[in-house]
Amino acid sequence: MTTDTTQTPPEQIVYSNMLFYGCWGSLALMAATYLLYVLGVLTPHVPLDTVTQLWSQPVKTYLAQGNVPTGWGWFKLIGKGDFINFAGIVLLAGMTILCYLPLVGAYFKKKEPIFAVIAILEIVVLLVAASGVVGSGGH
Repeated sequence: MTTDTTQTPPEQIVYSNMLFYGCWGSLALMAATYLLYVLGVLTPHVPLDTVTQLWSQPVKTYLAQGNVPTGWGWFKLIGKGDFINFAGIVLLAGMTILCYLPLVGAYFKKKEPIFAVIAILEIVVLLVAASGVVGSGGH
């Protein structure tokens, strides 16, 4: 019988736990906000009858007739029934960024600055990509 003497580093446990619970929390948030929408608790920005009329149209027609913003413009409509569900989607998509944050401190504490810098760079790259500044993501 062999004994496994390796141990998972604590920062990896924190990362995996945050990712696990964050993903499930994001899915729960999406389900809850979807219910708010379909049950009519929150008024939608684009009425449901308009959405069904525009289903067969190009997306540009939907955006124009529904007065729907592009990019991060949806955020100003977060209180509307058809846009509140974006909160769960953004949380789910951003979980990797959130999970990297405690790694930075943990690596500096362990005196592993190279790994800390890599984690910082990863956060910066993901934030820039999500922002849409360089023409990718954020659309």
